[in-house]
Amino acid sequence: MADLIDKIAWIHLEERRLLVARNAGRERFYLPGGKREPGESDVQTLVRELDEELAVAVEPSTAMHVGTFEAPADARTDGLLVRLTCYTAVHTGRLVPSREIEEIAWITAGDGDRVSAVDRLVLAHLHEADLLD
Repeated sequence: MADLIDKIAWIHLEERRLLVARNAGRERFYLPGGKREPGESDVQTLVRELDEELAVAVEPSTAMHVGTFEAPADARTDGLLVRLTCYTAVHTGRLVPSREIEEIAWITAGDGDRVSAVDRLVLAHLHEADLLD
């Protein structure tokens, strides 16, 4: 078993709120994105995952690294960590839950109880940067 889950995530803010998505059968929301496929770069992963999850097209040249965050994986007691490398990027298309995504929501820094531990670090970072209510 791997000691680290390496994921790429999209930071999308509107009106000082952060977009999150919830998979079918799950309670917690997560930042849109996911694991890279063999040979993919961070940006290639971001483009593919957002097309699959939210049916939007990301303009690769607009991707900007926001930060990389690590925290224990949810519901795990074996020390498994999640590393979340986060990017902003311009998109086209209407945000629509697709494939395994059941619901999208807009959250603030006060919604930490609705997201994973690593996503709480992102919320705190955005709040400290005065980008998120």
